Amino acid sequence: MTFSTKLKDEICNEEINRIEILSELSAIVRFDATITLEKIILTFENGSVARRVFKDFKILFNLSPHIIIRNQKRLRAKQIYILEIKENVLNILQTLNILKNNQFIDMKKEYLSTQSEMASFVRATFLVSGSINDPSTSGYHLEYVLNKKNDALFFNNLLHEMKFDSKVLERNGKYMVYLKSAEEISDMIRLFQASQCLFYFEDIRIYRDHKNMVNRLNNCEIANQEKSTSTGLRQVEDICYLQENDLMDLLDEKVKLVMEYRLKYPESSYQELADIIALETDYQIGKSGINHHFIKLKKLVDQHKKNCL
Repeated sequence: MTFSTKLKDEICNEEINRIEILSELSAIVRFDATITLEKIILTFENGSVARRVFKDFKILFNLSPHIIIRNQKRLRAKQIYILEIKENVLNILQTLNILKNNQFIDMKKEYLSTQSEMASFVRATFLVSGSINDPSTSGYHLEYVLNKKNDALFFNNLLHEMKFDSKVLERNGKYMVYLKSAEEISDMIRLFQASQCLFYFEDIRIYRDHKNMVNRLNNCEIANQEKSTSTGLRQVEDICYLQENDLMDLLDEKVKLVMEYRLKYPESSYQELADIIALETDYQIGKSGINHHFIKLKKLVDQHKKNCL
């Protein structure tokens, strides 16, 4: 079972009031139904969604849609649920703000006057046109695929009003409204009131964030170690240059001590070198002191090379 299916099943188990049912059916019929003035046909692959819609029609309009179940064997065996409504079609379409004066109309914001109605509309749209990646197997992605550009633009604006930074993309003649932010997808699942799926999503999200943080820290540590090693090897070359050219006597004893320990520990960082010197000798020195000595060393090497030109 996919994460999308689990999420839809959990949504369908939540109880909602009659006002929310109205918004829910408005989205489902508008975005998923085949509509004429004589009948409404709804087709679902998810049995939980089919049962939910059947129940919604019974509660709101006191009618039971005719149900047809077909077995589809293409690619993989699955059941298709078809709900057919032939009773009181005009009244249903008018009540759901889909039809006015026998003309089909676009969805408008004023049809959703409260936050709960907007949430129900968004939640129902996910049931019939939405999908979400399983966060454990891929990146974060939640999308709604709608057939009409006007519907997609309205839905995108509705999400923006609800503080979601969604975007619209045309794809294969249809329109995808999508979210990529893990935080926003988490907020969307919370809007769906799907607590079990939310816990699962957040667990995976925390794990992935922690893993990414550890990887970043490891990368930083590796980069710092490589930098320390590279710096140490260059300093060893400078010390060898001074030794080969009999220039070590130009350095004071403390600098010579630091040079001696650099030759012993060429890959150590400044802080590690300072700790070793402080531990093994009477010379208490810090990271900045080590750096200061190597600056003196570098100046002496550069000056000698310049004089030899």
